[in-house]
Amino acid sequence: MSEVRILPMLPTDYDAVRALWLTIDGFGIRALDDSREEIERFIARNPTTSVVARRDGRIVGSILCGSDGRQGALYHVCVARAYRRQGIGTRMVGYCMEQLRKMGINKVTLIAFKSNDAGNAFWKTIGWKCSDVNYYEFVLNEKNITRFIKGGD
Repeated sequence: MSEVRILPMLPTDYDAVRALWLTIDGFGIRALDDSREEIERFIARNPTTSVVARRDGRIVGSILCGSDGRQGALYHVCVARAYRRQGIGTRMVGYCMEQLRKMGINKVTLIAFKSNDAGNAFWKTIGWKCSDVNYYEFVLNEKNITRFIKGGD
């Protein structure tokens, strides 16, 4: 088995990345935001910050990462179950944070669903802390429904 390579995410990675998302228990996929068109638009706005992890040509991890010019944000951080606890997630996060540092970004945020036990354990293990900030959202398009993946369905 070859080494895992951390590489910038490309629009052509969408099908493989989405297939990976669909295997992640507790993962939330939004009907509109996570469509091919929206992910391509996100990557175009953030061409150096999103990442995939590849082993033997197969995508085994991914992160959507972007910035509004003031702070960075990580979305959809995931590693395939068979590849966890090998440092892949930590390396991907490090890659994204380094890209943000190069842009002059000083703070990075993320959202992890409370029900995502594996994800929350990962963030705590690598030193991230929950803040005391209330997270508010206002849905502008009711068609953008979040589908939670259960048992890799």
